[in-house]
Amino acid sequence: MPVDDHEPSKKLPEERESDPQPPAMDTVAELKPWSALAYRDYRILWISGVAQMITMQMRLLVTGVWLYEETGSGVQLGMLGLVQLAVQLPAVLYGGALADQIDRKKLMSYAQSVSFVLLIVLTALVATDNLSEWHIFATTAILGVASTVGNPARSALTANVVPRTHLMHAVTTNTATFQVGAVVSPLVFAATITTLGFPATFAAATLFSIPGVILPLLIRVSGMPRGAVTEGSMLNRMWQGFLFIKSHPILPGLYIMDVGVTIVSHYRQIMPLMADRLFKAGPGAVGVMTAANSIGGIAGTFAVLFLTRFRAKGMLVMYASLGFALLLIALGFTTALWLGVVVLIGLGATDAIGMATRQTTVQLTTPDNMRGRAVSFNNVAAMSANNIGTFEVGFMSDQIGAGNTMVLAGVVGLLVVIVVWRSIRAIRDYRYP
Repeated sequence: MPVDDHEPSKKLPEERESDPQPPAMDTVAELKPWSALAYRDYRILWISGVAQMITMQMRLLVTGVWLYEETGSGVQLGMLGLVQLAVQLPAVLYGGALADQIDRKKLMSYAQSVSFVLLIVLTALVATDNLSEWHIFATTAILGVASTVGNPARSALTANVVPRTHLMHAVTTNTATFQVGAVVSPLVFAATITTLGFPATFAAATLFSIPGVILPLLIRVSGMPRGAVTEGSMLNRMWQGFLFIKSHPILPGLYIMDVGVTIVSHYRQIMPLMADRLFKAGPGAVGVMTAANSIGGIAGTFAVLFLTRFRAKGMLVMYASLGFALLLIALGFTTALWLGVVVLIGLGATDAIGMATRQTTVQLTTPDNMRGRAVSFNNVAAMSANNIGTFEVGFMSDQIGAGNTMVLAGVVGLLVVIVVWRSIRAIRDYRYP
């Protein structure tokens, strides 16, 4: 890991193993933002990721709105986050260990197959007016496990379908995958829920899951991780992944900062509550707000592609987190829907910049046979914060109001970033390329 010019250069784990010199600046500068898409296998991986994210976002939106209309409770929406947390934490660690042991392509396909089957069940239940609250919670748990097990395999496979010189562009485009899916899905959701109702919306989510089942199997590159170790128990392999992360000079600090900011501010799954209590709007506004947030995410993702020459990648994550916290405060004081949409675009942009840069650092500094586990621990940090944050924001919104909750989240986020900046020098010093 290069540090200040007057200090000796230090290398991170993956740099020591396979890339003693990072790519030259002129090589990085020559790459276009869409360079990773020149590779066939990456295009297939990207398209399957888009389909998966649309499926997940559609499911979260339609189940969240259905539950809120049935109960009118912010706490019930928050409980969805706790259910996902309970099942996803062990599932993501298990999925990370699997991604370092078995064919990653098949793992992705099998995981999406579960989503396809259960979404058919939900569609049938709502169409026959037999859908109940416990169905939502049960399928949220099962589908949370299915999607979580496959995610580390998708992330880990990215580094194998493009050259290392294209990796930052590929990881950043993966972030765009999430944002594209998050833009398309709320727009489809808003159109279907307002014109055709819940059955058609559940059916649309089911159709979008099909490409995620088929496309991973069409990737030509081997899905087996290089240097995979199959000896020992699954628990032991998870433990080895934890020890790797613990000893890493950068990743623990990045994870701590992400958790500290997100755990008090994860607003996405309670969009129905925010639309109602902040802007006095209905289900259609939920789709508009979610799409605006994702449009900002796409803008932030493309900004990262043009920031590849900005070497202080650790500071880039900190700057993005500071901007995110300030915008949370602004959202808390916003009551006009149009202004809220503008702020949500900014929140999506700053979040995407931090997320893409953080995920790139994980890929660049981790060997292939440890990458699935490193990604899984990154996902554990994110999902823990997201799901606890969903409950916290839902609960606090019932107690002190949605606006005050966002202001409080922004203040806490600012304090977390300042503490990490002061206490973890390795993040301040990290340079790539």
